[in-house]
Amino acid sequence: MENQQEEVSSKRKLGLFDGVMLVMGSMIGSGIFIVSADIMRNLGSGYWLVVVWLITGVMTVAAAISYGELSAMFPKAGGQYTYLKETFGKMMGFLYGWGLFAVIQTGTIAAVAVAFGKFTAYLIPALNDATPIFQSGSYKITWIQILAIGVILLLTYINTKGVEGGKLLQNLFTGSKIVALIGLILLGFFLIKDSFWSENMSFSWQAFNNLKTDSSGNFLKTGWESISGMAIMGGIAAAMVGSVFSSVAWENVTFVSGEIENPKKNVVRSMVLGTTAVMVLYLLVNFVYLNALGRDAIAFAANDRVAVAASEQIFGGTMGTYIIAILVMISTFGCVNGIVLAGSRVFQTMAKDGMFFKAAIANNKNGVPEKSLWMQGIWASVLCLSGQYGNLLDMISFVIVLFYMITVFGVIYLRFKKPDLERPYKTWLYPITPIVYLLIGAAFCGLLLIYKQQYTWPGLIIVLIGVPIYFLINKKATSNTN
Repeated sequence: MENQQEEVSSKRKLGLFDGVMLVMGSMIGSGIFIVSADIMRNLGSGYWLVVVWLITGVMTVAAAISYGELSAMFPKAGGQYTYLKETFGKMMGFLYGWGLFAVIQTGTIAAVAVAFGKFTAYLIPALNDATPIFQSGSYKITWIQILAIGVILLLTYINTKGVEGGKLLQNLFTGSKIVALIGLILLGFFLIKDSFWSENMSFSWQAFNNLKTDSSGNFLKTGWESISGMAIMGGIAAAMVGSVFSSVAWENVTFVSGEIENPKKNVVRSMVLGTTAVMVLYLLVNFVYLNALGRDAIAFAANDRVAVAASEQIFGGTMGTYIIAILVMISTFGCVNGIVLAGSRVFQTMAKDGMFFKAAIANNKNGVPEKSLWMQGIWASVLCLSGQYGNLLDMISFVIVLFYMITVFGVIYLRFKKPDLERPYKTWLYPITPIVYLLIGAAFCGLLLIYKQQYTWPGLIIVLIGVPIYFLINKKATSNTN
């Protein structure tokens, strides 16, 4: 027993600060520098841009507070997979884990790594100008994709060398991007000579006032027209696809619960502190956009890179572009590291339950699941080559929120089903907090099902493919037992 306690304590290499850095680093990738353009196109008003980020912030923090109760009840590696398995059974846990490996975790790694490559091309234009390595019709493999794969494999390798290396890298890059974002926020108000804040706020609550399109799909400036409340809600849901995806991955800290000191307290503290800090930063960055740029400049920023457009106004043309390019490179590099570090622990836990490849079970001499890390890294690299990572991410915001909702509902379900279970931490303002999340999440998913079905069914189908795989795995397990 004494040896077991020593082994457990030796594994606990991540403190509260490390947990907060993992939450913030996993959340802040490339989204905050891009998605506000799409939000403005969807709703056409500074007020609605702020509202979308506020709703997303309330959702995110409410979910983190609710997850805290489950993290304290089940302080094991595997996080959300473990919560779903313990609450609703092995099949629900497997479907989440399958979706995580198939596209949620690996697709995020691929997309953020490619974003790193694209912004690197700002500093090294030859990357953009280079002839594709391979091209057949519209499909091509570019040097940007190869750079993205290089980043994934490098960070996977670093994380196979032990938690300490991954932790150091995470803290360094997360700290750097937080300082850089705070600097951008401050300078975005002090260095702007001509503020567009009043102009952007002059559109008040009038939604869609520049979003009518002609037969070719081009946006036309129009006066505000009478719009139904349901249409506005549909527009909000469509706009939230970007803000929601920019605000996920905070649950990655639950995946490494087995390596966090005092997990019953520090996991929930990490989630609540980290998500709150990130959502405040996101809101302030959007204030900078509204101060530095007019509505059309936000909505129609080149390649949606609204942060580049704002930085050019703050620092001047070329200098502004370089500053944002470096900031996004730091941000995405740290984001990929956090997601790589955390995800492999889920697949290892699944393997121990007979729900994933057996090879993923073993730790290497450095105490980390090396084979699980490489499986994750190789599949993420394949998704980089597929060229479909961007489409996949649009599809899975719906599925991510759906799994968040099921997990948050699990807090309420367990209160009724197993009231006597020890709860070292209880959800703040229960049952209001989980109900708030469930109501906003249900509205988001329901409206997407009505107005933006291309964002819903594909991701749902990817997850449902896991149903026959689950029964196949169980059948094999049963036959092996017999």
